[in-house]
Amino acid sequence: MKIVKFIICFLFGAMFINAGLNKIFNYIPTPELSEELTKINQALETVKWLLPLVGIVQIIGGILFIIPKTRALGAIMVFPIMVGIICQHICYEPIGLPFASVFALINLWIIIDNRNKYLPLIEK
Repeated sequence: MKIVKFIICFLFGAMFINAGLNKIFNYIPTPELSEELTKINQALETVKWLLPLVGIVQIIGGILFIIPKTRALGAIMVFPIMVGIICQHICYEPIGLPFASVFALINLWIIIDNRNKYLPLIEK
């Protein structure tokens, strides 16, 4: 089970690292988007620091997610981005929701699996 968990976490982390690098270096061609999504992307690109910052968080979170000792921190770092991905697919691209949901479930699994590491943050 430990090997399976590592492989799943490695693939999850690698996906986030790749997505983050793409936000910074833009090496994956953007597929054809609806008019509404094109407007959203153009609006996000007007804030020059936003996408590189998200990309950096994705890269760091992905690396931390791969390393077992730092996985709990990586899971928390990428969680808000994962929520945004789910919301984006619910509102604009439902066809990608099953794939995004699998990644969200992996993220939640790791958060729940490491819940004892978060308890000191919320205890009095």
